[in-house]
Amino acid sequence: MEAARTERPAGWPGAPLARTGLLLLSTWVLAGAEITWDTAGGPGRLAALASRSPALPRLSPLAMASQWPEELATVRRGAALERRPGPEPLPQPSRGSGRKKQEAGGLSPASSRWGPGISTPGKPSGVRRSRRAQPPSALEHGDARASVLADGSKGSRPLAKGLREEVKAPRTGGSATEELRLPSTSFAQTGHSAHNQAMVHWSGHNSSVILILTKLYDFNLGSVTESSLWRRSTDYGTTYEKLNDKVGLKTVLSYLYVNPTNKRKIMLLSDPEIESSILISSDEGATYQKYRLTFYIQSLLFHPKQEDWVLAYSLDQKLYSSMDFGRRWQLMHERITPNRFYWSVAGLDKEADLVHMEVRTADGYAHYLTCRIQECAETTRSGPFARSIDISSLVVQDEYIFIQVTTGGRASYYVSYRREAFAQIKLPKYSLPKDMHIISTNENQVFAAVQEWNQNDTYNLYISDTRGIYFTLAMENIKSSRGLMGNIIIELYEVAGIKGIFLANKKVDDQVKTYITYNKGRDWRLLQAPDMDLRGNPVHCLLPFCSLHLHLQISENPYSSGRISSKETAPGLVVATGNIGPELSYTDISVFISSDGGNTWRQIFDEEYNVWFLDWGGALVAMKHTPLPVRHLWVSFDEGHSWDKYGFTSVPLFVDGALVEAGVETQIMTVFGHFSLRSEWQLVKVDYKSIFSRHCSEEDYQTWHLLNQGEPCVMGERKIFKKRKPGAQCALGRDSSGTVVSEPCVCADWDFECDYGYERHGESQCVPAFWYNPASPSKDCSLGQSYFNSTGYRRIVSNNCTDGLREKYTAKAQMCPGKAPHGLHVATTDGRLVAEQGHNATFIILMEEGDLQRTNIQLDFGDGIAVSYANFSPIEDGIKHVYKSAGIFQVTAYAENNLGSDTAVLFLHVVCPVEHVHLRVPFVAIRNKEVNISAVVWPSQLGTLTYFWWFGNSTKPLITLDSSISFTFLAEGTNTITVQVAAGNALIQDTKDIAVHEYFQSQLLSFSPNLDYHNPDIPEWRQDIANVIKRALVKVTSVPEDQILVAVLPGLPTSAELFILPPKNLTERRKGNEGDLEQIVETLFNALNQNLVQFELKPGVQVIVYVTQLTLAPLVDSSAGHSSSAVLMLLSVVFVGLAVFLIYKFKRKIPWINIYAQVQHDKEQEMIGSVSQSENAPKITLSDFTEPEELLDKELDTRVIGGIATIANSESTKEIPNCTSV
Repeated sequence: MEAARTERPAGWPGAPLARTGLLLLSTWVLAGAEITWDTAGGPGRLAALASRSPALPRLSPLAMASQWPEELATVRRGAALERRPGPEPLPQPSRGSGRKKQEAGGLSPASSRWGPGISTPGKPSGVRRSRRAQPPSALEHGDARASVLADGSKGSRPLAKGLREEVKAPRTGGSATEELRLPSTSFAQTGHSAHNQAMVHWSGHNSSVILILTKLYDFNLGSVTESSLWRRSTDYGTTYEKLNDKVGLKTVLSYLYVNPTNKRKIMLLSDPEIESSILISSDEGATYQKYRLTFYIQSLLFHPKQEDWVLAYSLDQKLYSSMDFGRRWQLMHERITPNRFYWSVAGLDKEADLVHMEVRTADGYAHYLTCRIQECAETTRSGPFARSIDISSLVVQDEYIFIQVTTGGRASYYVSYRREAFAQIKLPKYSLPKDMHIISTNENQVFAAVQEWNQNDTYNLYISDTRGIYFTLAMENIKSSRGLMGNIIIELYEVAGIKGIFLANKKVDDQVKTYITYNKGRDWRLLQAPDMDLRGNPVHCLLPFCSLHLHLQISENPYSSGRISSKETAPGLVVATGNIGPELSYTDISVFISSDGGNTWRQIFDEEYNVWFLDWGGALVAMKHTPLPVRHLWVSFDEGHSWDKYGFTSVPLFVDGALVEAGVETQIMTVFGHFSLRSEWQLVKVDYKSIFSRHCSEEDYQTWHLLNQGEPCVMGERKIFKKRKPGAQCALGRDSSGTVVSEPCVCADWDFECDYGYERHGESQCVPAFWYNPASPSKDCSLGQSYFNSTGYRRIVSNNCTDGLREKYTAKAQMCPGKAPHGLHVATTDGRLVAEQGHNATFIILMEEGDLQRTNIQLDFGDGIAVSYANFSPIEDGIKHVYKSAGIFQVTAYAENNLGSDTAVLFLHVVCPVEHVHLRVPFVAIRNKEVNISAVVWPSQLGTLTYFWWFGNSTKPLITLDSSISFTFLAEGTNTITVQVAAGNALIQDTKDIAVHEYFQSQLLSFSPNLDYHNPDIPEWRQDIANVIKRALVKVTSVPEDQILVAVLPGLPTSAELFILPPKNLTERRKGNEGDLEQIVETLFNALNQNLVQFELKPGVQVIVYVTQLTLAPLVDSSAGHSSSAVLMLLSVVFVGLAVFLIYKFKRKIPWINIYAQVQHDKEQEMIGSVSQSENAPKITLSDFTEPEELLDKELDTRVIGGIATIANSESTKEIPNCTSV
């Protein structure tokens, strides 16, 4: 899992190339040519995509950008272009590189290419100012002018401008019309027209050096057969020098790397199919030294601070380190997971040469290890996380480290904040993620996109607290898609330059709509469409039926501006493609711009254009996005209100891409293209210096206020920015734009979001979710200490508001209450119930409630050895024990403090797997009556299964080869039944509780249909719903809590069974107690029949509980393999019918109620799965009742609730997990 802003996609950790682009041009053939590119411009060594498809990592590193390098290709077919995968994957820049984003031009990966072929440009003419001209797409639109938006004004929107292209009158003598031109020069790489791949590096920082590596990649051989290296010196692209003789005429180069901390240092890798060597330059590629290697490099990762420290990942999954910029290498570790190794983070890791890495083990697991590059022996390695982790799940980014652990088919996520101990990430209880992407870790907060159990092509956005532990929902159903390489793209965009502003594409009733937030996801709204279109006509678009929708894919091609862009140096300016209407369109595409951070928008083109920021965002450059040849570009100095048309070449050019160097004040763009289908690659240098008349002075600037629909307080502060006045044609410079005034605001409702466990009702009220108990303090809360009890609100991270509601919503300090241990659990670290003799078995002890610091812990391993601890602190990383003999051991954990104690038991087996077992027991049984219990196993096994049964507090199991057993409970109360099923070396178990009483009554309950949609059909959910129903019954009837038992049944539609139990302490007057029970029944039924029993599942979802009226409840044998003859079945039905008639005739009539009681001299009969009877209800035959196999199928037919998995193509949201608990 890696964040998008790291610019290190999950595909490969390649070396960062600041100001470096990758342009891969394919072989020129009669049919056309191909171009591919890397997602971030960092070339490196990777396996060929032609041989295999990359598998997605379990925990995706990117959300808004690609997980894998977007190896895209276009194949020219005359003027039309076609995409196909490129020949090989390319390495990506690392987040530790310190690489600044380059300004790159070209095409969006999702669209068609611009095309090949032009003739040589003519000599450029001098630059002259023109009258404002509209882009070609709007030449016929007329002359409607737009009013310029006054900065700081409230509610005004600029009108679209649609000027005709005007040409000066012919000169005397009939001379041709004179065109405005930008100075440009072209350079052709002659002699290499067959080369189909190229890498371009522009180091920047006022350096004129450009390095270009062109290659001929043979798709049949899967390797590079020719290469050529070119270098531009001091004239910014006018001339280039060929360097083949300096690197060796016979050397075939495959990749180019540039050191991110010292861009004069460059690495070139030879193609491994020919030789394994590295060429090193310390003078920006002027000279090289060649070194042979004993391994084949797949990718490089440079240290973010030390320019000579490099990590190399080999093709055989080994990690090497160098401290002298690749001259000497040392093996660090083997079996490293691809892309899962990271340099230390300054200020967090103690050693600068520390490396974080994920190491795979022979048994299919992975471990998180750290070590120093020169001291990575077995004795010096450290394991910050003691347990095994999922493969491809380690992410180290900024202050956070993320890992994933899957147990029993359900994934759990852990985070370490500032290198503290790992804590489990807390999502809302029933989010049940199938997939998770870390989007961002900016500003001490984690943004995560989570695909939940009932989602297929959408994700929910969650945001965390500062520690990255507690996540709350920010937006539901954000649209996702797959890139051409299978990467997941989440359509969420963070506006640069102003914190807190995000754009998201949300799926609403099968329509995709664009929303904007100004407070990090607390509040979202649709985008208001422009008042005027490009022709100056009014736009009739009323919210919420019509709005502006934008394409939010950022550019994965360094030579493309992308479909949406914004810059830190140009706060408030956003350019994006989109459309106006009820939903996002992929055919009707125009270009829109906002000058005020997304409050208002204007249309600037009615076709798709690539738009780049020039001069630190002070000017805009646009070029038409088309497969046809072009020779003009457009420049705007007033944020897109008007445009100047310039020619940059005398003959139309099929443009492959453009590179705008960020941060260089020379205002130079390099355009890549071809004259014809079979011509050499052309590099056209376009110089914008002459169109800037002067440097800007103070008189050229104005201020503008950041507003959110007129509200001046955004993220708790008022901000006033300065920017160049529209039309001022002067050069800005590096520090021209920025914040002039920033002052805090008084805290208001919109500065606070709901805390973990709370949900928003209405506009601002946060109430506890049905599964959350706000009165329960943290387990770390020790008696005598204090804790902060949440008010249900937390201030948005990075919000700077003061006073106002801050005190009201701030968590209040309270003394920690003393609590007895409760919810004690003991488990193995890997979640398995089998351990090998002579090997370490590691146990973890968890406690849901209690004082961790004042609770004594004892763990009995069951082999005569036990350990004790004064508190939980020493056992956070687990308790290790080695069993010296094989067998079944009862491992018992005991926790005790001065308020109480709790016990947990684990039966460990020390020595054809079965995947699932379902224990079928009645919820309530009669004392001294035999109960049939059965275990249903899935899938059915051909071999012999061994069943181990534990009843109550027994320490010795009953062992059978049959799947059913009969047992008689002698004591009233709650009894625990545990069954374990062994098949070979696999062992699984299920545990159920059964309530034993002298007599009881029961009734089936039903719910309003809206509950089924929210039913994930897992045990925890059913238990929580049962608790909610029980509390509701107690509240409306005042019936004692211990006389009500509610059990929600598996499957759909959702149903439950209500048990009415006798008091705990029975008197001698049983008849009187039975009468009391009947009064309770009547009270409960009155409440249910009057629809008084209701609960709110979530905001807007009200569930009603009512009585299900059925007829006779047959006696059901719980054995899975038992079947009765028709005669015995008929006799049973007659017997039960006679009993009911006698009760009805001679005792009392209680409609729809089953009465269960022990009669000392009657024949004992079992009562399981009780249903009600009604005179008027339809009859149900025995065949209508669920067979054991059908019940198990219901249990298994649940939604996916854990694990990271590839998004399924099926539209169904139901999947069968490998292992499902019931």
